[in-house]
Amino acid sequence: MPSIRVRASTLSGQIKAPPSKSHTLRAILFASLAQGQSRIDNCLCSPDTLAMVAACRQFGATITEQGETLLVDGVAGRLQVAPDSIIDAGNSGQVLRYVAAVMATQSQSVTITGDESICTSRPVRPYIDAFPQLHSTCVSLSGNGYAPLQIQGPFEGNTIRVDGTDSQIVTGLCIAAVLRQGDTVIEVDNAGEKPWIDLTVNWLQRLGVSVQRQGYELFRITGCMLSAFNYTVPGDFSSAAFPCAAALVTQSPLLIEGVDWDDTQGDKALFYALKRMGACLEMHHDNRTLSVDPSVWSLSDALDINDYIDAITILAVLGCYASSPLRITGAAIAREKESDRIEAICAELSKMGARIEATADGLVVQPSSLRGAHVRSHHDHRIAMSLAVAALAAEGDTVIEDVACIQKSYPQFTPQFQALGADIEVL
Repeated sequence: MPSIRVRASTLSGQIKAPPSKSHTLRAILFASLAQGQSRIDNCLCSPDTLAMVAACRQFGATITEQGETLLVDGVAGRLQVAPDSIIDAGNSGQVLRYVAAVMATQSQSVTITGDESICTSRPVRPYIDAFPQLHSTCVSLSGNGYAPLQIQGPFEGNTIRVDGTDSQIVTGLCIAAVLRQGDTVIEVDNAGEKPWIDLTVNWLQRLGVSVQRQGYELFRITGCMLSAFNYTVPGDFSSAAFPCAAALVTQSPLLIEGVDWDDTQGDKALFYALKRMGACLEMHHDNRTLSVDPSVWSLSDALDINDYIDAITILAVLGCYASSPLRITGAAIAREKESDRIEAICAELSKMGARIEATADGLVVQPSSLRGAHVRSHHDHRIAMSLAVAALAAEGDTVIEDVACIQKSYPQFTPQFQALGADIEVL
């Protein structure tokens, strides 16, 4: 697996945020379920995208790739799944959970599996517990609450109650409800990562689906035929966090392009939080850019990040370079992502000299002087990129092992950062 060597650097210039992974995957799935041909421009070129394309092809969608554009001929709500099909979600929790729920609306038995992370770290217990309420089954074939999953539908009945700590569970059921006749009522306990639920509801409403809701506790969705659409994927706020943080820790002015401040992505809340805490950020709605002036910035002593969980690793890095201690809370679900992000970022930054402590739902980070070290990504794209940003302001060389995972969300990370002046060498 490739590694990179990163040294302290000064950055300058402008950088374009990569396309949103969450929007790309939703667009492909909705287009595949719709009637007619959809066009999706500016798709993220990612292993997760390939996994979603492959899954949708298995239930009958025709998908033609033209560079960063996908032409998708949908199945008009009629899934064509071969008996005993095996669908590979790769490393994508979204593919796992969205496609599992969609498959439960039809009668064929389907198995959904994935890589080691999917089969050991990405729980689907809420589906295992909830599917029987609609007379369907979701069985963990290994018996541990993880994939491989055997799904047997179809859903019967109209009300299901589910734990929504992981927003992808709620999104999966909302998408599946569109394929059913009449109303489906989804009752949610412990709703978390709420902006990502809002993003899904926004997609449904934009496509003409009737959604009635009571906060995040109840959703009534009326099934309908989706129509084909044209869509351009906006920039990803989760990924834009990395150049923003790099500008702050290296004290380098930077312009980030392609970020739509009117978009519904949950992680844009991170930038408003940073601005409240002293970061000199200018959000330009008219030309969809973010200007970073690193001359003065600080962090508050406590930050609940449940609305932007994916930011935990880069916030840990910012905490090291801040002038006062930072306590991050509300991030328990981060332990169930591509890695246990709380423990992973704590372990790796500690190798660089960080004074950092893991808690049940977050981190406590003390201001630290970081130094170069030999660290590893834990096969997690956000860990790898966060360590690279930390290394850009650390003393000495940092080698980060196994950075191929960065392709998952930011395939141009290394060349884009090199163009800004970052001293990054591929080993």
